[in-house]
Amino acid sequence: MTSRTVYLFCSAAPPVFEVATVIEALQARGWDVCLGLTPTAASWLEESLSGLATLTGHPVRSEYKRPGEPDVWPPADVILFAPATFNSVNAWALGLTSSFVVGVVAEGIGKGIPTAVMPCVNAAYAQHRAFERSVTELRGMGVTVLYGEGGFVPNQPGESRPGGYPWAIALDAADALVRPRE
Repeated sequence: MTSRTVYLFCSAAPPVFEVATVIEALQARGWDVCLGLTPTAASWLEESLSGLATLTGHPVRSEYKRPGEPDVWPPADVILFAPATFNSVNAWALGLTSSFVVGVVAEGIGKGIPTAVMPCVNAAYAQHRAFERSVTELRGMGVTVLYGEGGFVPNQPGESRPGGYPWAIALDAADALVRPRE
């Protein structure tokens, strides 16, 4: 029986195709996993959504619930947003909550839910001044941003990452952020 819940949120970046393996790794660490996707990530994984819901035991969400509808997920102990694209990181830092996952992480800051984000951007996107401002802004709000040394380091556009996306860093961050339930 798991006693802690992680909301695993993913944007549409190539590592999202590894999400089933990541869910299994989180479950092996004792997490109850609720999967949330940006609309494009949900589109990319459309054929897998039913299987991912079965794997987690919870509906996969990519849209806001309607007012008055019950919440189908247990409360989060931790939120892990990985991979997080240039668009998602910037929207979150600016408080632009048109997508479900960005809305939840924005509200999570105010609720005091420990949150980690690991971007997935190439070096060209990383040169955009808005991105560095967004990383700084999120860190200033108490978000653990796994970017730079010890986190995600951008690769050149069109290049594959040697060793792949550093999921282990993200999973370790979720473990480190968990607060014991009272």
